[in-house]
Amino acid sequence: MTISSSRVPIRVFLVDDEAPARARMKELLGDLAMDLATTVVGEAANGQEALIVLATTPADVALVDVHMPEMNGLEFARHAMQLERPPAVIFTAAHDQYAVAAFELNALDYLLKPVRAVRLRAALQKASTSGPAHREQFERASSNSPRHYLSVSERGRITLVPLRDIVYLRAELKYVTVRTKEREFLVEESLTQLEQEFGGVFVRIHRSCLVARRLIKGFERATDPDGESAGWAVMLHGVDDRLPVSRRQWSAVKSLVTA
Repeated sequence: MTISSSRVPIRVFLVDDEAPARARMKELLGDLAMDLATTVVGEAANGQEALIVLATTPADVALVDVHMPEMNGLEFARHAMQLERPPAVIFTAAHDQYAVAAFELNALDYLLKPVRAVRLRAALQKASTSGPAHREQFERASSNSPRHYLSVSERGRITLVPLRDIVYLRAELKYVTVRTKEREFLVEESLTQLEQEFGGVFVRIHRSCLVARRLIKGFERATDPDGESAGWAVMLHGVDDRLPVSRRQWSAVKSLVTA
């Protein structure tokens, strides 16, 4: 959409855990109505709720508070990239804790609260003409802010898998199987990148598998189809799976239990 040549309203979605902040943003959008047509298509008090609504309520731009409990704005933006029609994202924050330069990534902008109408107008124009940023841009910007969830695209909707529920991650071709106590999910992410992001939560037991450190309950001897010894397998709380530990990783993995 090119704002200067169209009066089609920009569809705006508001994500902020504070209701007064969302109300203030709607007032600002109303103040801009004479020269910038917008319509608020929805709002949410947290990132999880926003992802659910956006799956069925398309928006051109999402105005997202950076500092929200459980799922901050950066994490929300990364998960939103899984949507069939992801919105462009404009971040807002009450403090300049993050360097503004970290958010100047093409379609992104960063507005310091209290937001001024002139800055909001410029940000909306920039975001709506640039379109959504690429997933890799959010990953770079949020490298120091690990996610609390992994997102799975299922039948046009986003399913959030809490990190605390994941028992292990196993690479299979271009996908990674995410195993919880209840079921399996597939995500199109790199196991190496997941290890870098969540190294404090998971430990590599094999070149193709990471397991939750806190869920390791012990080890048992593994055997091959002929009944011969094939090293060790790790046992995990919550699942019956026995996952082989490579010779290379054995010492590091064993130390987690014997320490």
